[in-house]
Amino acid sequence: MASGNFSKKCASQNTNPTFRQHRNDSVSTGGLTGIKLRALGWRTMILSFHCSATKMKPVMRDVLRRRLHRHKRRGGANQANGSDVVSTPEATPTSLTNRDSSQAMKMPRQRHLAPSGFYHLEHTAISECACAGLACFAARADRPDLWQIAATQTPALYCLGKCYDAPSDGMHDIRPHVGQHASQPVLLGNVLRGGVRDLPTYRGDGAALEKARQMAPQALVNMVEASRLRGRGGAAFPAGIKWQAVANARAQTKYVVVNADEGDPGAFSDRFLLEDDPFRVIEATAIAAHAVGARRGYIYIRKEYPEAVRVVSHALEQARAAGWLGPTLELELVVGQGAYICGEETSLLNALEGRRPEVRPRPPQISERGLFGAPTLVHNVETLCAIPWIVTHGAAAYAALGFSNSRGTKLLSLNSLFRRPGLYEVEFGISLADVVERLGQGLRRGKLKGLMVGGPLAGIVPPTLLDIRLGYEEMQSIDCAVGHGGVIAFADDSSIPRIVAQVLRFGARESCGKCTPCHLGVPVLAAMADAAANRLPIDADRFRRLIEALEATSLCGHGRGLAEFVQSVRRHYPSELQAWCD
Repeated sequence: MASGNFSKKCASQNTNPTFRQHRNDSVSTGGLTGIKLRALGWRTMILSFHCSATKMKPVMRDVLRRRLHRHKRRGGANQANGSDVVSTPEATPTSLTNRDSSQAMKMPRQRHLAPSGFYHLEHTAISECACAGLACFAARADRPDLWQIAATQTPALYCLGKCYDAPSDGMHDIRPHVGQHASQPVLLGNVLRGGVRDLPTYRGDGAALEKARQMAPQALVNMVEASRLRGRGGAAFPAGIKWQAVANARAQTKYVVVNADEGDPGAFSDRFLLEDDPFRVIEATAIAAHAVGARRGYIYIRKEYPEAVRVVSHALEQARAAGWLGPTLELELVVGQGAYICGEETSLLNALEGRRPEVRPRPPQISERGLFGAPTLVHNVETLCAIPWIVTHGAAAYAALGFSNSRGTKLLSLNSLFRRPGLYEVEFGISLADVVERLGQGLRRGKLKGLMVGGPLAGIVPPTLLDIRLGYEEMQSIDCAVGHGGVIAFADDSSIPRIVAQVLRFGARESCGKCTPCHLGVPVLAAMADAAANRLPIDADRFRRLIEALEATSLCGHGRGLAEFVQSVRRHYPSELQAWCD
């Protein structure tokens, strides 16, 4: 994510009825468990600009409420010695049912006012929700009644990780096809076995962790750098550089954070690694902590994955009992409450601190000042799960997989429009044509309109470009991306204008509100795109100028990615967008 300095935020709310669910100016900590929350004083309030006197009233109200909250906290028994750190209750019990696992987590004794109302699933049971994500949108004709529920429900929910059986809801699930298409399986071994949820049956039995702890931390960092592993969450940043930066930081306290907030509609790879191979996630986290000198870590799982919460919670208890963590690492589970933006690492850190999960300007980098101001290593689940294999087989063996500057293997999640949807492990270098025809076995209905690879901000690959090989730079060369590896096929019953409108609606709903171009501009773009998709006239020049401003001035990759998505689609489908983008 790019850095920027948008230190002021407009507090005015969009009044378009289509987007009234856009983020409020305050957010909720949700079910944060077993962590310390740093209190927010009124001095940290970011005041508004471009606001009339009447629109300042909610801001002043929040200032007064925060002052009152601070006054009450000073006299509270839980505030020790005037410290601004508030301890939360103990971690989640492991004996929770699937439905209750995330809801039964104890709430902090004291909660900051800043996050109240931000998280859209804070008071919602996942079992009661239907999914309005892009994979479900692509398959809306298959279950129109369920899609209608998803499209109109409040709050909106944009991915349940069941894209292989779309449209989906929280009550029903099937197990997807899982396929291995790499010369050396790295990630899906235990998933292919049907899942390993008890430590005695875990293939590997912690051998990689034991070997890693016998190595010097710098040797581990060098190994990861030599493997040429790049982050699998979307940014593709070299993992070894991250590790070295945190390892070099001089600090008594360092953190390692597992970003399991897999929010990209169309992706479900992290979900199955968490549910079917939780010990690999824990083992990898412990190895990373040893390498960079972190003694505390968090696994942040989205609320939309209640089974993953239950499984990982139970696995952590087993790992502690087996001495995997011991005195050297304290690893805890935190459950989100519904916010796509928490997949961005600085937003995630703010969520862990109990603050409003807005994106942070950079510098400083989180390797210097991350969680609670300490050096922090953040990786997504898939990235970390490659670490035990690298430790066991060596950096050279991993670097031998893949091609070009994209080494190793990648998980791809294929949506329900394929004849064989499911989760696949492939080596980089496979063509998108092979993904469609050999893995997915083509579309089960209709004609392919386009392929969205890597999430809603990654562009759409037209059928004429399916010969491109899967690789980071190769996908960038056609204005698309590998992203997180979600592969959504759109049939010819989804027009390009309606896809663009759906992506912008999603983007407007999930903006954190930190920067004005995204907070105020995306809802306007979404409304214009929706009108254009319904063949209503719009100001094409204004649409173009808003896109350019969004691309140039957004604080993070959310707003910038939305702009790049529209620009990419314009290049690949000029005839379908010409009437309202020129």
